[in-house]
Amino acid sequence: MTEHSFTTSFVVNQPPEKVFAAIINPRAWWGEGIVGETAKLNGEFIYRHGSFHVSTQKITELVPNKKLVWKIIQSELSFVAHKSEWDGTEVVFDISKNGQSTELKVTHAGLVPQFECFEACSGGWSFYLNDSLRKLIETGRGEPDPKSKSAA
Repeated sequence: MTEHSFTTSFVVNQPPEKVFAAIINPRAWWGEGIVGETAKLNGEFIYRHGSFHVSTQKITELVPNKKLVWKIIQSELSFVAHKSEWDGTEVVFDISKNGQSTELKVTHAGLVPQFECFEACSGGWSFYLNDSLRKLIETGRGEPDPKSKSAA
């Protein structure tokens, strides 16, 4: 399921602990209005992007400073015919030490080119991960959706 799934990675000059701390704080890089538990095994949280996207993520794996997995347990994408395309997919964050740096690889397992939302969702993930999350890790400030846009 991950062969052609959306995947991105980058390297930062920060320790794995700082990378992990940023990931488990998606309000600081994905959406300020996220509701729920984002930093605990079996925690669930809801992300909303206006009327276009709402999804519920469950944390199914949490290995501090190494790995985090969110399973999408419910989604509604208003801009595609199959509104629940994300249901059952997983967002996998793999953190690895790379000399003095840390590499973060993120795979949205199941978000494949056959999905109608692939292009739009890949573009969104590219911004939130490669720009917003990376800036949060490097500077302490990400670029999440404002609360008014993502609030439930």
